[in-house]
Amino acid sequence: MPVILADPDQHTLRAAVTDTYRAEAEFDDARAWLEELLGSRSAIEPIAAEVWVFDEALERVLLVKHRWRGWVAPGGKVEQGEAPRDAARRELHEETGIVGDLSDVPTAVFVRSYRSDWAPTLGLAYAAVLNGSLPLSSESHQPAAWVPLHHDWEGAFPEDRPRIREYARHLARTREGTGR
Repeated sequence: MPVILADPDQHTLRAAVTDTYRAEAEFDDARAWLEELLGSRSAIEPIAAEVWVFDEALERVLLVKHRWRGWVAPGGKVEQGEAPRDAARRELHEETGIVGDLSDVPTAVFVRSYRSDWAPTLGLAYAAVLNGSLPLSSESHQPAAWVPLHHDWEGAFPEDRPRIREYARHLARTREGTGR
């Protein structure tokens, strides 16, 4: 793991770097991207966190309909002083009204740009398996819904569909005791 240089928000940065290396899956060469950024002493901001929430049957995923990104996993910016996992939990509650336990280990780490005029940023996804009949209280401008995993939902990040589906299959195999 690289040495972290002096930064005004060491807690957030340490947690993000640690979780980047702990993540079960890596996409977009995220670890190398992070190491390069750390080596160049460039700011690593913002950092994003999201939650892949599945119902207990592992047949549906909880998504929110963002005004220009379409259907996406609940998530958002990690605030200063906040660990990515805590940010993911906060965003889940803000965007869906649900409070739930998230995986201790990140499901995935990735790099993406959330708008065409924004620089790429580090993103961490955590997982949760929750009761699919829990009432949702969405933000007024961003509805939340349980979406069947076999549906091809429209969203700005089409690469998320196979990633989320594969993770649901992984959870099912783990539940059955067959592992990866």
